[in-house]
Amino acid sequence: MHLDLSWMAWTWPTATFFIVIALLLVGMSVWEYVSPGGNPRVGVLRFETTRGDRLFISLLGSAFIHLAWLGLVGPSLWWALALSVAYAIAVFRYV
Repeated sequence: MHLDLSWMAWTWPTATFFIVIALLLVGMSVWEYVSPGGNPRVGVLRFETTRGDRLFISLLGSAFIHLAWLGLVGPSLWWALALSVAYAIAVFRYV
């Protein structure tokens, strides 16, 4: 199957990025449906967060990590991806 992504000058990494974001949102929606409420908690930021809040903080922080990596290191983003995954795990664990 060949998808023509030229209508928006997308590359496969860009398309994959947005597909992963969509899958994260669908996964969080299913998780919320199965277990409503998400047990809000107070973490290291000292304000109450839910699963959705922590996902948003993770995505926003990952965007900044990738932008900083592009500006400081260069276009090879595999280490930035690994750092972002570690950051997201830490956010869901401690925030």
